[in-house]
Amino acid sequence: MATTASPSVAPPVVLSHRARMAVLGATLLGLFLASLDQTIVGTALPRIVTDLHGDSLYTWVVTVYLLTSTITGPIYGRLSDAYGRKPLLMIGISLFLVGSALSGLSQNMTELISFRALQGLGAGALFPISLAVIGSAADIRVSSAPCSGSASSPVRSSAASSPTT
Repeated sequence: MATTASPSVAPPVVLSHRARMAVLGATLLGLFLASLDQTIVGTALPRIVTDLHGDSLYTWVVTVYLLTSTITGPIYGRLSDAYGRKPLLMIGISLFLVGSALSGLSQNMTELISFRALQGLGAGALFPISLAVIGSAADIRVSSAPCSGSASSPVRSSAASSPTT
């Protein structure tokens, strides 16, 4: 009977409590960034579209963001398994921030839609990889309730601190 070689699995990284909390805090800030962006854009988008004279393209601003982030989410998840979570999370945050800055500088609806697509490419990495990092940083001996509460707190706090119409 032939034995099959199992792929080498790296031993888990042991983090101190302080390092684990730093990783968790940084990851939650990334989630807060994406959540806050959505609440601000949702509130400001009607005015932005009016200023750019793009009423007929209004839905594309949201649709292109959702499409790119939804499509790239599983791709980032698979790539983070192969290449590590930190580099891909950093790439995602960088793309998201560049897309956000360019969206703020857009002069017409075509630019805004294109830059929101770039922002969506980055956002596709934020939620799945952040949740994987939170799950990895959690102590297995602890129940999953604090982890799920930690993961949902940026969404709740961005909704509470966002502008109202």
